[in-house]
Amino acid sequence: MTAANQNLAEQKIRAGKIFSLFKKEYSDVKIALDFSTPFQLLISTILSAQCTDARVNLVTKDLFKKYKTPEDFLKVKHEELEKDIFSTGFYKQKAKSIIACCHSLVHDHGCKVPKNFDALTSLAGVGRKTASVVLGNAFGIPAVAVDTHVKRLSNLLGFITSEDPEKIEFRLKELLPEKDWTISGHLLMNHGRKVCIARKPKCEECLVAHLCPSVKPALPKRKN
Repeated sequence: MTAANQNLAEQKIRAGKIFSLFKKEYSDVKIALDFSTPFQLLISTILSAQCTDARVNLVTKDLFKKYKTPEDFLKVKHEELEKDIFSTGFYKQKAKSIIACCHSLVHDHGCKVPKNFDALTSLAGVGRKTASVVLGNAFGIPAVAVDTHVKRLSNLLGFITSEDPEKIEFRLKELLPEKDWTISGHLLMNHGRKVCIARKPKCEECLVAHLCPSVKPALPKRKN
């Protein structure tokens, strides 16, 4: 075994321990966005850019009563849709993306959200993160969605040294078994919101402090 392979093997073992602890601590973790169909999740994820999931859920509660299909979004004027999604921020660009996305769904995909990653990322407003969210949570197809929490914690936990979401995505896929790809994002997001807070991380309360290379030296590491 080469040194590089040995290092990868060791990293997989450490990552496995970390996510095993996360799964026990956050046993009920799931996607925070409310949705009933793949189409609703697609629209919600587009709206979630630079916006909290809680705010998106407040908006979509009424939005999905008004717009039930891709065709419904194509019947409305841009200004009206902008008003409907105003509180999610960046509403002009989001409205433009949603309408363009729905146009493609109607004319290229028979009004159905595609289950193919490349087909999803070809839709307006849909990047790797959004495609991964939809595949993993609406279709049960393993995928790693990289948001700000996943990016930050992946670096702090020493999985990678990079700010590139695509590189982080591939690194997590390399370290984790496929069955854990989708949940890994939820676990990191949850831990990032509750414990490993960006401005003031609670290292003294962290259940993986003894496995984290970024833990503050002055703080005792919790043993498990």
